[in-house]
Amino acid sequence: MKSDGHILVVDDDLDVLATARMFLKQEFIHVQIESDPTRIVSHLERENYDVVLLDMNFKKGESDGSEGMKFLNTILDHNPSITVIPMTAYGEIALAVKAVKAGATDFISKPWKNEKLLATINAAMKLRRSTVENERLKKTHEVLSQDLAQGYTTFIGQSPSIARVFETIEKVAPTDASVLILGENGTGKELAARALQRSSLRADKVFITVDLGALSENLFESELFGHVKGAFTDAKENKPGRFELADGGTIFLDEIGNLSPALQAKLLTIIQSQKVTRVGSSKETPIDVRVVCATNMDLYEMVKDGSFRQDLLYRINTVEINIPPLRDRADDIPLLIKHFLSIYGKKYHKPKMRIDQSLMSILQKNHWPGNIRELQHTIERAVILSDQNIIDIESLALFDQPQKKEATDDLLDLAENEKKLIIRALEMHNGNITRAAKELGIDRLALYRRIEKYGI
Repeated sequence: MKSDGHILVVDDDLDVLATARMFLKQEFIHVQIESDPTRIVSHLERENYDVVLLDMNFKKGESDGSEGMKFLNTILDHNPSITVIPMTAYGEIALAVKAVKAGATDFISKPWKNEKLLATINAAMKLRRSTVENERLKKTHEVLSQDLAQGYTTFIGQSPSIARVFETIEKVAPTDASVLILGENGTGKELAARALQRSSLRADKVFITVDLGALSENLFESELFGHVKGAFTDAKENKPGRFELADGGTIFLDEIGNLSPALQAKLLTIIQSQKVTRVGSSKETPIDVRVVCATNMDLYEMVKDGSFRQDLLYRINTVEINIPPLRDRADDIPLLIKHFLSIYGKKYHKPKMRIDQSLMSILQKNHWPGNIRELQHTIERAVILSDQNIIDIESLALFDQPQKKEATDDLLDLAENEKKLIIRALEMHNGNITRAAKELGIDRLALYRRIEKYGI
C-alpha cells in the first residue's frame, strides 16, 4: 500500500529525476520532480511537502555545493518543518555534513540504493510529522492555558427552564451536529458549550474558544486560519489557526453575530469544506472539527435586514439551545450563590462565608441585567468587602446609601437599581463603554440603549 507522503525531488539531471520518480511513485502517492531549483518556492506554496530531495550542485564542473546550500536555506526559511535530504556525489561527505549542520535532516549519496533511499525518506517523514504535531500541540497548549487561566465554573441549576437545557445537551452531545447557543450576555453560553463538549464523543479532544467580538477584521483570518512565515510584516513564523488547533475536537465561536458579511462568507467556506488555507499560502489543510456557536443577538432579525447570511445561519444551527436569563430561573439563585461563596471563600481565605437568609429573597427578586456573570461578580465583591463571615446588604456594595432600609428599597426598585449599576460601571471604567458593558455582562449596543433610556 502506497504512503500518502508528499515528496519533491530537485535535480538538474533529467535521468536522475526520471529514475527517482519511477521508483518513488511505487511507494508514495504524491511525487513531484523539478529540474529548475529557482522554482522550489512556487512548489512549496502550492503543496505541503513532507520531504524534499535536493541535489547540491546545479552547475557543471561545480562541486562545492554553494548553490545547494543556498536553496537549502531557502526551503528552511520558507518552512522550517520541512525535512530536506541533500543528494551528494560519492566522496562529498564533507558537503553532506555541512548541509546537515545547516538544517538538513539526513543525506543520500548518488548513485543510491533503492532500499537505502526509501529507508531514509521514511525516517525523514516520521521526523517531519512528529515535528509538525509537536508544533501543533505546543500552540494548542498555549491556547488552552490561556483559557484555563480565566477560570470556568460549572454549569449548574435545578429550575425547570435550565433542566430543559440539560436535556437538550444530553440529546445532541453524542452527535456531531452544529449547535447554536442563544441567550443574553452573562447567562452561561460558554459553560453550556463546555458541558456539551464534555458529554460528546470528542470529550477527550481539545475545546478551542474564539471570541469573534474581540477580533478585528485584520486579525480574523490569521487567528482562525493561521498564517505562513512572511505572510505579513509581523508573521515571523508559521502559525496554525484556531481551526487547525481544534482538529479532532470542538471549536466554540462566541459572539458570531458580530461578524461582518465579508467575514461571514469566509467562515461559511471553512465550515462547509472542513478545509483551511493559511494566510499567505494556497495550500488547503483538511480538518475535522465540530462547530458550536453562540450569540446574544437575534440572528433571524439580522437575516431579515441583510446583516447576517441565511446560509451561514442554516449551517450553524442544526440544533439550537436557548439559555434562559437569570430572572427567569430565580429558583437557581440560592444554588448559584452557594457555589460562588465556595469558590471565592477559598480564593480569598474566607471559607466560612455565608449569606444572610433575609437577603436571599431580595436577591431572588432582583432583575440581574448582567445575569449570572453579574451575580458572580456581586458575590465576589461581597466576599472581599465583608468584615465578617456573613454577607449582608452593606457588604454587597451595590448601592450608594449604606443604610439597610434605603438599600433594600433601591434593590426592589429594579429600574433605579439598573441605572445605578450602569453609572457605577461607567465611573469604574472612566466612561469606557466597552469595558463598562463587559463589567455589566451586556453588549455595547445594549448599554447604549440603556444610557439613552435613563438619560445618563
